[in-house]
Amino acid sequence: MNRLEFGLSRRAQVPLVGQRIRQLRKDRSLTQAELAAKVGVQQSDLCRMETGEYKVSLETLFRILKIFEMNIGEFFHEAPPGQLSPTETEMIRTFRNLLPSGQDEVRNFMKFIERQSRRSRRKK
Repeated sequence: MNRLEFGLSRRAQVPLVGQRIRQLRKDRSLTQAELAAKVGVQQSDLCRMETGEYKVSLETLFRILKIFEMNIGEFFHEAPPGQLSPTETEMIRTFRNLLPSGQDEVRNFMKFIERQSRRSRRKK
């Protein structure tokens, strides 16, 4: 790989890091201001990191990972087959805290959404 190719691939990775931070933040229902305060950066800087305008330093990334309780491998890779993602784990935890009637509603809603998805895929 020549220098130009390396530079392009590194630049392409910067927005991906920011997008991953944004997705994790939203999965945990945190605002930019809340995460920025926990990390110790300005909200505007976090916004620029999420959009790829600013590069995320390793120090900042490790602080974010600590808040999200994940390691660097989990951050950059999808969960291995059979392993639940943090979002799935949170959903299961929430589901288990529901009353049986609430669990029934969630199951029925998921079946409804699944049917809608199948119909949408068939139309395409």
